[in-house]
Amino acid sequence: MQTKIKGMSLWCAAITGVTGLSLVTLSPAIASEDARIDGYYENATYARDGVGLSKFRNTIQLEGEKQFGDVGLFSNVSVNATLRGSYDGVYDLNDDEYGRNAGGPILLQDTAPAPFAAPFVPHGEGLELPNTFDTANNPNDGMIVLGENLHDQAGGVAFGVPVRPCDEDDRGCIDDYLDKDTNDLRFQEFNDRLDFIRELYVDFDLNFDSGNTLSTRLGKQQVIWGRTDLFRVLDVINPVDYSRNNIYDELEDIRIPMWILKTDYRMGPTEVFDGLAFDDLNFQVVWNFDEFRPHDIGQCGQPNVILDAGCFFRGMNNLWENGGTVANFANGSIATDFGPGQIGIRQANLPSWKLSNTQLGLKMEGVYGDLGFSLNALTYRSQLPSLHGGIPAQNGFTGETAVWPSLIAFDIHFPRVNLVGGSLDYYAQSIDTVVRVETAYTSGEEFANTLRKELYSESDVLRYVVGADKNIFLPFLNERRAFLFSGQIFGQHILDHEREQRLLGEAGIPDWEHNWIGTLLIKGWWMNDRLSPQLITAHDFRAQATTLAPSVEWLASDSLKVTAGANIKVGDGARQFDDCRTCNPWDPFTQAYPGQPAGESAGLGGLEPLGRFKSGPIGMAQEEDEIQLTVRYSF
Repeated sequence: MQTKIKGMSLWCAAITGVTGLSLVTLSPAIASEDARIDGYYENATYARDGVGLSKFRNTIQLEGEKQFGDVGLFSNVSVNATLRGSYDGVYDLNDDEYGRNAGGPILLQDTAPAPFAAPFVPHGEGLELPNTFDTANNPNDGMIVLGENLHDQAGGVAFGVPVRPCDEDDRGCIDDYLDKDTNDLRFQEFNDRLDFIRELYVDFDLNFDSGNTLSTRLGKQQVIWGRTDLFRVLDVINPVDYSRNNIYDELEDIRIPMWILKTDYRMGPTEVFDGLAFDDLNFQVVWNFDEFRPHDIGQCGQPNVILDAGCFFRGMNNLWENGGTVANFANGSIATDFGPGQIGIRQANLPSWKLSNTQLGLKMEGVYGDLGFSLNALTYRSQLPSLHGGIPAQNGFTGETAVWPSLIAFDIHFPRVNLVGGSLDYYAQSIDTVVRVETAYTSGEEFANTLRKELYSESDVLRYVVGADKNIFLPFLNERRAFLFSGQIFGQHILDHEREQRLLGEAGIPDWEHNWIGTLLIKGWWMNDRLSPQLITAHDFRAQATTLAPSVEWLASDSLKVTAGANIKVGDGARQFDDCRTCNPWDPFTQAYPGQPAGESAGLGGLEPLGRFKSGPIGMAQEEDEIQLTVRYSF
């Protein structure tokens, strides 16, 4: 009996294409002794509790370098390329969860008191406003309820979210932002931005008579600032693909390379002032001239959607385009049918390419004894989306189109952000420990804010990481090899935070004013370093959520590596916050109490949609426990 794997022909074509392109691009390198070419094939198979298969990603990556030596005025000239192609079979093998058959009909909660209580009604059968929607354009099929994978509806806001790929169901697919079709999901690197080219750059040096060197790298690349991992503070030049594995993959694998010019003026040992001499000093300029690219937060219908934000966005865009039913809305309790163009997300305004939308960074980096340091400055576009209210929308009661105060109708923007910061690392010989410190101060970031009529506000933000790395012998476990202990504390402080108590609850910025996340890595080695177990933990202090990621890596040979692991979450899940049911945009029809001013929230809250910012990426993934197996063959 033959079993046909759907999409296999496309996967074979992808392998052939990426391999052929690699050989054509790097054929001079293969023939030269001044060149190298290597790569790997990897299969990552993950199974999620209650879901089944959540990843079946097959990856081929090829890396090549060709050294040209001296070319004219330049020395150390080389060309480097990294090509990657992948096929994730989960969209074929588990299409009831993530593919063309995902989702179905839904029920939405109605907590109105008797005789109105349902307590659940099908999508399309809520309380109809005078201007409502047609279920022919938004049928009750192929959907989930917003947040259903994490929590019950629990008396708050909820609505239907389409989850099938955008070629199967285009409802809620935001043009040029979250509009992936089946092949975009299966073959993630093969898209209009040529993501199968992970890196393609040329390096060259220009030497001066003073002994200083100008080193330049031009092309598609990752630029790494900072000295810490997992949570980024200074390392913000490249956007990140969180749809691969939330926050848990190595940043090297999930940064999205951009077309960048990076040049370093290397001065070596330098005396700046009389008596102040650095062991090394370097000045760097980074110009990201690529077209703007936001983080990939995951499209609803993918296994990894960080903060579940992609599902919120898709459901809100569907409400704007087609209308829909919102649970527990009118009077804070009645499932309500809204028409198109009344609430939701209208569009994403991604910055077009022009000189003013490029990004520029400056860094001074040096070494003084056992102390390494950097001073950094960057002007860039926020890679996270910001929802701006205050757009024209239709009044569901009167049919009038106008800008209504505190109406949950938005455009997505990516504001300009300015960053200054620095980093230190110090090797303390007396305790044999490396201490790392990194900090950044930003201006221009934007946050949801239900105290403002536009439902967002701007704030300066202070972030920092303090970490330490130390090798510790545990002789009762291994007498010959030390264990690596690496811990860090990540802090974030929103300096213009606004929140206040209203009649029915708190309103304002849902994000914590002050928050900390701690991480700890413990790694050991046995069998001549061929067997390496490790444990990674991360704890969000305010969200009270923790993730535990144990794994064992086995080098079966110089070419074959097998890694088995798990990702387990414990702690609190979704949190409640003002959901703007009582923001009174269409006064007097939407008053929560007599005399309530137009556009002023009364603070009634639920789990959706703003509670996600209090839960954080760990808290919003509480129901995503997985076991994981990765096999990599290097060649």
